[in-house]
Amino acid sequence: MRNATPVAEALAEVLNDTYALIIKSHTYHWNVTGPLFLAVHNMTEEQYTDMFAAADVIAERIRALNMMASVNVSDTNKSAGETLTAVQMVKDLLSDHEKLAGRMHALVEIAESENDPATADLATERAAFHEKTAWMLRSLAA
Repeated sequence: MRNATPVAEALAEVLNDTYALIIKSHTYHWNVTGPLFLAVHNMTEEQYTDMFAAADVIAERIRALNMMASVNVSDTNKSAGETLTAVQMVKDLLSDHEKLAGRMHALVEIAESENDPATADLATERAAFHEKTAWMLRSLAA
């Protein structure tokens, strides 16, 4: 029988990071100004909508592994009070998406080592989303 604890714990960390990025993306969506307003406003809405749906899938996977799903909201959006330009927002989101893609790759390794292909598939799909999003943000900030 496999040990689901390391996988569930890694999923819990990814869930927390995902929620933090949802909140940051939504905050930037509301507060972006300048010539990149429409591009950033629309892009962040697509991103936080996708991540919100993904958070539910991640939380349900945690529950399927018999662990409680929760997030620590106090860890989210440390930069909410800052006034950033649109380009600074894009670069900040880019960094977070790159980090989350890396976390997803690490989760794939953990899931595979614990013989959990369902979680590995979920993490692979989410890594692809974050990598594509990073590419788009990188292109916008260029």
